[in-house]
Amino acid sequence: MEDNGTHHPISSFFLVGIPGLQDFHCWIGIPVFLLFALTLLGNSIIIATVKLEPSLHQPMYFFLCMLAVNDMALSSSTAPKMLGTFWFNDHRIGFNICLTQMYFIHTLCIIESALLLAMAFDRYVAICIPLHYTTILTTSKIIKMGLVGVSRAILMVLPCPLLIKRLPYYTNYIINHVYCEHMAVVKLANANTLINRAYGISVALSVMILDLGLIATSYIKILQAVFRLSSQNARSKALGTCAAHVCTILVSYTPALFSFLTHRIGKKVPPSVHILFASLYLLVPPTVNPLVYGIKTKQIRDQVVGLFFPNKKISEH
Repeated sequence: MEDNGTHHPISSFFLVGIPGLQDFHCWIGIPVFLLFALTLLGNSIIIATVKLEPSLHQPMYFFLCMLAVNDMALSSSTAPKMLGTFWFNDHRIGFNICLTQMYFIHTLCIIESALLLAMAFDRYVAICIPLHYTTILTTSKIIKMGLVGVSRAILMVLPCPLLIKRLPYYTNYIINHVYCEHMAVVKLANANTLINRAYGISVALSVMILDLGLIATSYIKILQAVFRLSSQNARSKALGTCAAHVCTILVSYTPALFSFLTHRIGKKVPPSVHILFASLYLLVPPTVNPLVYGIKTKQIRDQVVGLFFPNKKISEH
């Protein structure tokens, strides 16, 4: 494919999968398939439930539907190629297709972060200034918040593939990963990649610091408001409405932070461990989110039970 003498640009990459665990690829593909199937099923149920039940037509559940759509898109951008690599030894991926996958993965991850921030803001308004909830979070404002989150992600990630396109790729085409991750692709260039590395890390840090900072601020305000309540029952109820969102934040950000740190400062972490965590970051949260909201949120739990078991009496408590 490449000629070292004439330095022809490469036309495709070779995705290794998980280095050191190639003999187990067939078995690793089974949980990947199950996570992908559960993601599509669980998030589809959440969307259908919210759509069919008028009582769930509230800002909190609109944001949840946006998260469900984003989760399905994120999982669909990675899982099919992973399964092709694990089960059918389809390791090749075209240069432009690789950049497209990379772009969608990182864009959807930033949208996910923006949605978690929007959901934190929703809980802040609902608990701290409940009398203004319906006037602050109108349908038009929810749409605008969604569009701002999507626009931010599109514009922030767009320079990444454009900066890669200007780099020469001649001899290195083997990506030690299961998908086209930005830094994994940048490392293969036959040129100075300082600009690419600097831009990539600045985007990742700015998104995490800004979004996590604002989410933390929201929850500090929420806790202050909750502990000012005199009734223990009221405190429990207020905190209960945040439980699902807090679980989602932990599930989403913990593997993301681990992956980010090991990629840049964890030199002694085996590549297989890093790649497994990077894969879990993209596959587990989209699967877990609908389960968390289905179990922790009574309104959704009751409606899902009613959807599948129409004759079953919905619990009152």
